[in-house]
Amino acid sequence: MRLTLLALALLGTSALAAEPQVTAASEPAQASPAVLAPVAAKPGDLTLERLFASPDLSGQQPQALTLSPDGTLLTSIRPRADERNRYDLWAYDTRTGQERMLVDSKRVGSGAELSEAEKMQRERDRSLTGKTGIVQYDWSPDGKSILVPLDGDLYLASLDGQVRRLTSTPGGELNPVVSPKGGFVSFVRDQNLFVQRIAGGDAKAVTTGGQGTIHWGEAEFVAQEEMDRRTGYWWSPDEKHIAVEKFDEAPVKIFTRASIGAAGTKTYEQRYPAAGTPNVLVELYVMRPDGSGQIKVDLGSNPDIYLARVDWTPDGSALLVQRQSRDQKRLDMLRVDPATGKATILFSEKAGAKSWVDLTDSYEAMDDGSLIWRSARSGHGHLYRFKAGKWTALTQGEWEVTGLVGIDQPKGRVYFLGNKDDVLEQHLYAVDLARPNKLTRLTEAGYWNGARMDRAATRLIISRSSPTQPSQVFLADPDGKRTAWVNENAIREGHPYYPYLSSHRETKFGTIKAADGTDLHWKMITPALEPGKRYPVFFEHYGGPTSQTVSRAWSNPFPQFLVDQGYIFFEIDNRGTPNRGVAFNSAVYHAMGTVEVDDQVAGANYLKTLPFVDPTKVATYGWSYGGYMTLKMLEKAPGVFAAGVSGAPVTDWQLYDTHYTERYLGDPKTDPQSYATANAVLDAPKISDPLLLLHGMADDNVFLDNSTAFAAAMQANNRPFEMMFYPGKTHAAARDIHVWTTILNFLNREVRDKPTVQVAATSAPRP
Repeated sequence: MRLTLLALALLGTSALAAEPQVTAASEPAQASPAVLAPVAAKPGDLTLERLFASPDLSGQQPQALTLSPDGTLLTSIRPRADERNRYDLWAYDTRTGQERMLVDSKRVGSGAELSEAEKMQRERDRSLTGKTGIVQYDWSPDGKSILVPLDGDLYLASLDGQVRRLTSTPGGELNPVVSPKGGFVSFVRDQNLFVQRIAGGDAKAVTTGGQGTIHWGEAEFVAQEEMDRRTGYWWSPDEKHIAVEKFDEAPVKIFTRASIGAAGTKTYEQRYPAAGTPNVLVELYVMRPDGSGQIKVDLGSNPDIYLARVDWTPDGSALLVQRQSRDQKRLDMLRVDPATGKATILFSEKAGAKSWVDLTDSYEAMDDGSLIWRSARSGHGHLYRFKAGKWTALTQGEWEVTGLVGIDQPKGRVYFLGNKDDVLEQHLYAVDLARPNKLTRLTEAGYWNGARMDRAATRLIISRSSPTQPSQVFLADPDGKRTAWVNENAIREGHPYYPYLSSHRETKFGTIKAADGTDLHWKMITPALEPGKRYPVFFEHYGGPTSQTVSRAWSNPFPQFLVDQGYIFFEIDNRGTPNRGVAFNSAVYHAMGTVEVDDQVAGANYLKTLPFVDPTKVATYGWSYGGYMTLKMLEKAPGVFAAGVSGAPVTDWQLYDTHYTERYLGDPKTDPQSYATANAVLDAPKISDPLLLLHGMADDNVFLDNSTAFAAAMQANNRPFEMMFYPGKTHAAARDIHVWTTILNFLNREVRDKPTVQVAATSAPRP
């Protein structure tokens, strides 16, 4: 559950995930939305229609930036100026600074509809939802061609603009890659793994048993949705072997899900691993590229585990397999002999009594046999070197390493992202293996930075933004010194946001104390305050344990639109959110719907102490986990909020998936009280404040059943509320302009434009 802050609804994606939450917005769903309550327009004010129109107000945002193997080209996918959700493949020459389009998605593509399997994969990967055209690609190791998936088939693009079609099948291809030495292209089709020579020829099935509930080479639902693992096969560096996942979803419970559309309803028998129910059965095999010589990997005697990560050592002599326990309190790093499948435990990560072990992509196997690894064993996420059974801490302190960027092995230098200098900023740092904990910051203060590095560690691609600067991308040397702008994206004349710069308001930051004395960070944007005037508040929240929302990064322009509409915009990060250490994050362990709700309510009560806030007009909004939080906040603190908007909420956590839910609440069979406390349906009758409930009627992540169950409870108890459900829309329904027209009409009517109730002062009684 990672989608759907307000920013996820409207912000254009950044090149390197420089912002904490990003995605592309959808095109307007209707030409003439309902009219909002009028506000005196000023020059430079934003409109809702412009927020959804092209080009993106945040400026051009190149994505999936990758340096060619020889470093001469920097490739990316970019949205078309006239169609912000369609992407083409571009190349930037690092020698000359010249740019050119390599593949035009409209000219090359067939326009065919994607297979259902690929649609669902894109739904799992939030960064791809709603995008069309070229959304991913893969360089060949020789740097002479690029594999381009487009409209369900595969194409091979050369650097001179020629494109050769590799496949033409109705089933479509999933997870396509070029093999490490460039000899093959591989992909999954019809639940089996296929390989074909890149020079030409027919694709050959490497596996043949994929059908019914059996899948080869794919990542299962929870791996895609919650574990950030998108594939189910891994080439050895020498191309002699492929490690292939096989999963059987026969044990997974079947839910009958209705996908209600405008023209009718389809029902799906969807296998969905709800909390406390069986997961898929996972196996791992090693085989040759033709499918022969299959060796089963020993994953242990307990089949009820998660296959978290699979990697090859640099020399291809072993597999490194991460095995996570079902309760997510233990993660074993296995070293596997590919010739026999025998596994030995290199080390294990273990959680404390009231916590869990998070998965990470911040690790790398070194040529000398050692491993750079991020661990939270100290209470904060830090980098360690594991060599010959011994650990060396490379970083330490009460701050977090947020990502491993690259390693210059000859020089023994490690590059990483972290928040050592400010929890509201993310910076690039370097540390030498020979000098642990002696850090050098490579990025400028005042920004939230993202970074990538080429394999040779000779060049950095840095993305950054601030509250006043949309995402910028530049090339840098290993010391962080900028060598060339890739996308300066300065807000000057010609930039999409330039006409609205005159009304752009400052983002302010501050802290309040939680009940336990912990600092909670908030951000606020206000209109130009007039003396004596009090303003309504649009209080956005997410609150889930996987997303930091308060940072010194560029926000999508939607909050600025709200300020133009007369609202104060406010967010606060509660206990349970990430990047503050294990204790802060683990506050929601077996306690979802408690401390994070308390902290958000504390934010509302703080707002009411401010002389420019109308205490009777604090409205709250959230989607997904945020939608759940809206309900819990209205249930726990009646009268605190003037109104609440709940989008796609989980209302009964037994309806949500295993890997996410059990991490925080445990098994409902053994921890029923955690689920009862977290449930939002049981206390529905406590809601007396105005409520708007929204949900996509084809949501296959947070099922519509969550909202219908809640609505039924409200109706059974004669509690009034408003509701808007969206035919054919999925969990990403918040990207629809009608959703925001509905939300704002509701809040304007119930909050902003409602006469303020004046409470008459009473004189003290005379003695």
